[in-house]
Amino acid sequence: MAGETPLMIVDGAGVVVRWSRRAEELLGRPAAEVIGRPATDLVSPLPAPGRRQGDLPDGAQGAAHGDLRVRAMPGEDGSVAWGIFLPPASGTVPGLETAVLEAVSAHTSNAVFVVDEELRVVSANAAAQALSGASARRLQGQPLTQAWPHSAPGELEHVLRRAMAGGAPEPDRVIRTDLRNDPRHTHVAVSVLPLRDAPGAVVVAHDVTCREKARRATRALQSVRDRVGQTLDVVTTCQELADALVPEFADIAVVEVVEPVVRGEEPPLSPLGRDVPLRRAAFGHSGGDHQTRAHPVGDVRALPFATPYAQALADLKPRATVLRPDTPWLAADPVRAEAMRASGARALLVAPLTLRGKVLGLLSLYRTERSDGFGDEDVSLTLELATHTALSIDNARRYTREHTIAAALQRHLLPPAPPSQTAVETAGLYVADDRGAGGWSNSCALPGARTALVVGEVAGHGIHTAVTMGQLRTAMNTLAALDLEPDELLARLDDAMARLARERRALPLGDPLRRQPLSATCLCAVYDPFTHTCTIASAGHPPPIVAAPGSRPRVVELAAGGALGGGGGPPYATTAVTLADGDVLALYTTSLLSAVRPEDATGDPQPLRRMLADVGRPLQDLCDDVLYRLSADALSGDAILLLARTRPFPTERVTTWPLNQEPTAPAVARRRTRRQLAAWGVDDETSYATQEIVSELVTNALRYGAPPVRLRLINDRSLTCEVHDCGTSAPRLRHARSVDEGGRGLFICAQLAENWGIRYTGDGKTVWTEQALAAQGR
Repeated sequence: MAGETPLMIVDGAGVVVRWSRRAEELLGRPAAEVIGRPATDLVSPLPAPGRRQGDLPDGAQGAAHGDLRVRAMPGEDGSVAWGIFLPPASGTVPGLETAVLEAVSAHTSNAVFVVDEELRVVSANAAAQALSGASARRLQGQPLTQAWPHSAPGELEHVLRRAMAGGAPEPDRVIRTDLRNDPRHTHVAVSVLPLRDAPGAVVVAHDVTCREKARRATRALQSVRDRVGQTLDVVTTCQELADALVPEFADIAVVEVVEPVVRGEEPPLSPLGRDVPLRRAAFGHSGGDHQTRAHPVGDVRALPFATPYAQALADLKPRATVLRPDTPWLAADPVRAEAMRASGARALLVAPLTLRGKVLGLLSLYRTERSDGFGDEDVSLTLELATHTALSIDNARRYTREHTIAAALQRHLLPPAPPSQTAVETAGLYVADDRGAGGWSNSCALPGARTALVVGEVAGHGIHTAVTMGQLRTAMNTLAALDLEPDELLARLDDAMARLARERRALPLGDPLRRQPLSATCLCAVYDPFTHTCTIASAGHPPPIVAAPGSRPRVVELAAGGALGGGGGPPYATTAVTLADGDVLALYTTSLLSAVRPEDATGDPQPLRRMLADVGRPLQDLCDDVLYRLSADALSGDAILLLARTRPFPTERVTTWPLNQEPTAPAVARRRTRRQLAAWGVDDETSYATQEIVSELVTNALRYGAPPVRLRLINDRSLTCEVHDCGTSAPRLRHARSVDEGGRGLFICAQLAENWGIRYTGDGKTVWTEQALAAQGR
């Protein structure tokens, strides 16, 4: 009858000491009414509500006629109680179910418990006794959650109650056992089989520690492969590793990396020197209240000597050790020792993060008293995880190094600050993308006291983007020296971009740069202080903003122009804007807009217009206001802002004369030039050279050009001489032979001037020269 649940238990004096739920259902009396009364009272039962004396409930008539079974039940103190059981169902062999259960229990390696409806142990086979560490006599009558030590008694009781209430089995529920009972067996699978004809259940448990460890290892490996290396940041990669391992594989994880690796520098070769510092890059814990850390994340320090940490980086071998209070090496690192004690760590596994014989860092894993220790399988798995992580960290390190170089290269290719000119005051804001982007800006002086303002942005990040930016900026400066109109300048720049794209496509097939597209945007504006005209052309770049004192800032409407390198688009067009003295022109990159806009994502420069409303403030203060509203997380590239405020050119430093179409015009121009240069204090040598230049240019204009002819002298950072006529023929520099009577005019001018050129306008052309001025002549 082992495994059956008695209806009641009567002690030696015949007093009921236990009354089951089945008895309550059959006899209609609650336990509180029966326990403590003589069992003979049940033979002539007291009338229950709605019954006559002597009546029994349906299903209990067999009990009333004596068809019951009685079995002695010895107690631990030597006393004997008597269990009263129902007879077996009709049509069955008496004791067959019991015999089958006893045979299965005796010959299976699984632990088998039989519990009653109160979850008390009725019987336990030999495997169950070994699992519980107690004999069958001691287990009998105890609640299963107390007789069998495990770490989740509430979970087991919930499973048992649910199975018995629903009548459906609960198969293969994995439960963690109490490690203090047997550290080698940490997980069991429990199946609950409710009994059909009696209240209670059969609980079958078997050890699945090896299976759960294998599953845990598989999950940890898959988690590391899925989560580690998703970013190209060294510190973030380390934190990804800690998050992937905790709490599935370890209770605490600490990742430390060699300090130069964080900056993208080459890692040192093994063995690692004792004085090489490591940065604590990541820390993860399972959320226990007592898990403290020895050092904060970001702390940099060398590892103490004669510890598993230092030794693992010396011979590049992992180490698994059990942590005890008397572990000798803990004295070498008292701070870590105290943190281990406070967190309850009982096992440590350290593994080096190495790649090709170079040391990248160290992985330290801890398991607390609630977990098992580290075995050989854990060490092998950790080495595999460390190898994968080391590769990801090295990729992030290379990425960091490349973008550090790109950022440094970009900084060296850009001017330190946009220089102001006589007629234009400039100020700039430049916030570099940490990944190394391709934004640039420039302000350069052009002949005739004009100023060129340029902002551009090459798509992409990295060294190649910075190099392309440098190439375009150099080409832009070279083309600007040719005194081209903005639309013509962008057309030439587009040709240069197309050539760079062809060179990229001609790279070997295995070069990843070959598959990267090449494109850039650019905006060029040229301001003439004498006509107050700003000529603007755009190659796919956002339009500038004009802010005038006393009026609302406005966005300039530009003619559409494709990005540089697109090819095949319509010709670039120019837009002329009149600027009064004191107006502010704002040029910017798309990345600035994306980082400064407050709520929408439309790219509308409205927030920038609001910040430029008070144009009377210093330009640098306006730039600072924009800077304070930038969000670093929203930067998609270099955030660049170039502000230019127009101001009048001093009238005493410029003079203009119209010239008659007469043979004496060169002599008149020469004489006027001599007097004006003397008034400006120009030295005699420069004055004589300028007179020769004026004579040659005026002569050419009268002979080959068309009236009217105009001469203008500008005393700026250099001395500029301009002769304008309405002709369209282009003068050409010739190298005359010794017997030629003419053809030496432009040659003479080129020899006497530092620079010269031709600028075409809508009403003709202007031939100009520039000469350096001595300091005392200014």
